[in-house]
Amino acid sequence: MEIKVLTDSFYQVNTDALVVAIYEDEAYQEGLGKELDEATGGIISSLFERKEFRGKANETAYIHLVPSLKARRLLLVGVGKQAKVTSLQLRQAAGTVARFLRTKKVKTLAFLLRDGVAIEQAGQALAEGALLSTFDPDTYKTRERDRSQIEEFSILSTTQNQADLEKGIAVGKILGDSTNFARNLVNEPSSNLTPKDMASKAEEIAKEANLTIELLDEEKMKELGMGSLLGVSRGSAEEARLIVLRYEHPEAKAEETIALVGKGITFDSGGISIKPSEGMEKMKGDMAGAAAVMGAMRAIGQLKPKARVVGVMACAENMPSGTAIKPGDVLTSMSGQTIEVVNTDAEGRLVLVDAITYTREKLAATKIIDLATLTGAVGVALGPVYTAILGTCQELIDQVIATGNEVGERYWQLPLDEEYGEQLRSDIADLKNSGGRPAGTITGAYFIKEFTGDTPWVHLDIASTATSNEKKPYLSKGATGVGVRTLVAWVMSQN
Repeated sequence: MEIKVLTDSFYQVNTDALVVAIYEDEAYQEGLGKELDEATGGIISSLFERKEFRGKANETAYIHLVPSLKARRLLLVGVGKQAKVTSLQLRQAAGTVARFLRTKKVKTLAFLLRDGVAIEQAGQALAEGALLSTFDPDTYKTRERDRSQIEEFSILSTTQNQADLEKGIAVGKILGDSTNFARNLVNEPSSNLTPKDMASKAEEIAKEANLTIELLDEEKMKELGMGSLLGVSRGSAEEARLIVLRYEHPEAKAEETIALVGKGITFDSGGISIKPSEGMEKMKGDMAGAAAVMGAMRAIGQLKPKARVVGVMACAENMPSGTAIKPGDVLTSMSGQTIEVVNTDAEGRLVLVDAITYTREKLAATKIIDLATLTGAVGVALGPVYTAILGTCQELIDQVIATGNEVGERYWQLPLDEEYGEQLRSDIADLKNSGGRPAGTITGAYFIKEFTGDTPWVHLDIASTATSNEKKPYLSKGATGVGVRTLVAWVMSQN
């Protein structure tokens, strides 16, 4: 999809569909509201009077053959009350119209930019929304697949700040493409995306985004003492990989290294503590944390913030076999701490703690954010709306929450009091890898905390937000790419 700026009058723009964002409390007696209503022969005010269209968020009205317009169709899209419109509403509106007009076989559209949101933010939001809307989880369909796409998404603007608008669009394109990259990874069958395949994808990203890459195979991990990560991989015929992508700006602060760490379980059967068969096919997406980190590093390499960032992805399969770890086994982690495995399905935390130890000891990380589809319990607690956030640094937690609100990804903080650690005490080892059902999301995070030392650390449990079971007007079902835009925006804010 080409996204560009046009300065034509909305009367004269030659396009398949002119798109106009309409406020829920639109006034038609003055200004642009009156001009738009007159241009349509009073159609807009008539729709409001008959309550066929009310301007509510993502509501649409498709109008054919408006004589005073050169555009062949007019599409109205609601954005809610004018005083409450932010970049979030614009992002959703752009996605809504792109997905709707695809079904009408429209190839070109022009979105009339209105006042209310800062011009650079508006350009970024519209570009992001348009590109995010293009994702569909139908890669392997050979029948009943709608392959129609919007070819040209133009933004109509008379602003004098064209440079700011273009800048926003450029950033939005990178973020939209990088999020879709992560979504495609999560959508991929595990037969086509093993830990080795994840490493190959990372090599492609390193070339594309001018990053440096380091790949640790199982032999190297054995040398480093990563018994926790390797324990998870032991039951699979597929070898584990620890992937490290590095970005460094020449003007980065010498004393600061930001680390983004992702869980990359390319398929999770549960191991010997095997999962129920119903829904197990979704466990191909248990690498969504690693996918988000890879997508974020792709964007960071292109946006070039004045920072030093490492993206670390711990990739393995969790399978049952004669060589798999068993409940009751004890693993020795890279940190030297011993772990009694009481549930082999609590494997994400096992790969993460060795990745975090490596990040702290070998990469000198000064701030760590990890993402993981860690617990089913988070879906019970927060559903598909919020990602759980926990950590050891309140300032860092607050920054991530605020950044998420800006980009449209919501986070809810859960407590991490010491009392929860009592559930992880083992009789024969330093820790056990599961505290049972009570406070499962919290105890999962607490287990990881035990390996973070004094390094400021934040944990994002994306198990209930990494995929969506509900098709929305602006977004398909399937992988969401959650975390990519939050991570990138937060890194950019650290300049």
